[in-house]
Amino acid sequence: MNAPPRYELFALADGEPKLTVDEDTKIPNAATITVNKEDHTLANMLRAQLLLLDYVTFAGYRIPHPLEPRVVIKIQTDGSCTPIQAVQAACDELIRALVVVKNQFSNEVNRATLMREADQGMDGVEGGGYNGF
Repeated sequence: MNAPPRYELFALADGEPKLTVDEDTKIPNAATITVNKEDHTLANMLRAQLLLLDYVTFAGYRIPHPLEPRVVIKIQTDGSCTPIQAVQAACDELIRALVVVKNQFSNEVNRATLMREADQGMDGVEGGGYNGF
């Protein structure tokens, strides 16, 4: 089989950087960021968040090869901030949004657990719970 061992898809090797930044010399206010050991999950979220920023004029990504866990992100800004600052702002906003989602999910799980416990407590009562039909 051609696929690498699964741990190689997310574990960085000794001395392997998580990301590298290359400033573009031909396009002003542009950079190429290579993120190792990531895939479409992070790249698409980051691209979408970058495009929501007013000062980002271009944001896109590509996966060089399906068997390589590496993402190449290209960013260009209007010059009011650097591409790195744009990525930092997008990451900060993504973290805030994911914290909200995590809290909402935890609240719903707790609510469902309480409802299940309440239904189980009413199993002996006629008409209570799922068995009361």
